[in-house]
Amino acid sequence: MNTRFKPKFNIKKGDRVVVISGEDKDLKKPRVVLEILPENARVLVEGVNIVTKHSKPTSANTKGGIVKKEAPIAISNVMLWDAKTGGPTKITRTRVDGKLVRTAKKSGEVIK
Repeated sequence: MNTRFKPKFNIKKGDRVVVISGEDKDLKKPRVVLEILPENARVLVEGVNIVTKHSKPTSANTKGGIVKKEAPIAISNVMLWDAKTGGPTKITRTRVDGKLVRTAKKSGEVIK
């Protein structure tokens, strides 16, 4: 993503999201965001897009072998989970007491 300004995303680290497309699509199972990669517009989600990495033995890891870990997915493939309605929701930014907060469009609840 080669843009002039840094993009703003409605999803943050620690949020509960659902995967809405791809191999791990599940609209009923919320998962936790581990990391946001804004320069690539990608997100690392717990238990999604598991890949196998082959590692050689090193001084830190004397055995080496095959390691399973999460790989990033496109941020457009996830939606924020709304606990009140029990499903995915879109986000709107509103001002509350002079502060800009994220609110769920379905329930109108402020997201912490």
